[in-house]
Amino acid sequence: MELKTTITFIIITIPFFLLTIWMLVDISMKQFKTTAEKAAWWLIALTPFIGWLIYLIFGFRRGKKPARQ
Repeated sequence: MELKTTITFIIITIPFFLLTIWMLVDISMKQFKTTAEKAAWWLIALTPFIGWLIYLIFGFRRGKKPARQ
């Protein structure tokens, strides 16, 4: 693999990686109806390249952030 190809690949994948991390942190901070639902969203968010988008569209508003004390 050439250096230019490798650099292009890395530049393209970094945003997807960062969005995935952001969604995983969001899932971790929210409370869902069941633990199984939370685990399912984790698995969906870990799906390469599109998992974060699926969670953002369908699951982002399902979880509730715990009240601050």
